Amino acid sequence: IMLHSTLALSLLLIAVTSNLAMAIKKEKRAPQTLSRGWGDEITWVQTYEEGLYQAKKSNKPLMVIHHLEDCQYCQALKKAFAENEEIQEMAQNNFIMLNLMHETTDKNLSPDGQYVPRIMFVDPSLTVRADITGRYSNRLYTYEPQDIQFLIENMKKALRLIQTEL
Repeated sequence: IMLHSTLALSLLLIAVTSNLAMAIKKEKRAPQTLSRGWGDEITWVQTYEEGLYQAKKSNKPLMVIHHLEDCQYCQALKKAFAENEEIQEMAQNNFIMLNLMHETTDKNLSPDGQYVPRIMFVDPSLTVRADITGRYSNRLYTYEPQDIQFLIENMKKALRLIQTEL
């Protein structure tokens, strides 16, 4: 009987431990839902309002990515964005990051329409940078996967403009 209960207890312990390990693993991944695939190492804010607050408080520019799950252009850009180490590092260290799957009430974030993907920068003085645009005149704030280098330059420009203007 002693052996039987020891075995039962051991099995119970094993079951509890593996469930716990699974729970811990899940727990570790939980906060990453905000990344939505744009970069799990990046700290993402949840709302535009939170982004503005953090930008002002930290004196870092806010980068707002508008995208939709079922948009193939968004998916392609997201993949290029997530795989680029320079972007990931800058996003992690120098920017307040927000990706949105819905529009904000701030009309300054859609100066030439509501399309996706659309990436805009807001500086810590809470000014939307309408002067930091992509390569396309019909959709000023859109980027394609092959424009990643251009996006990197625009991220650097957003950082430079803050330092010179504030």
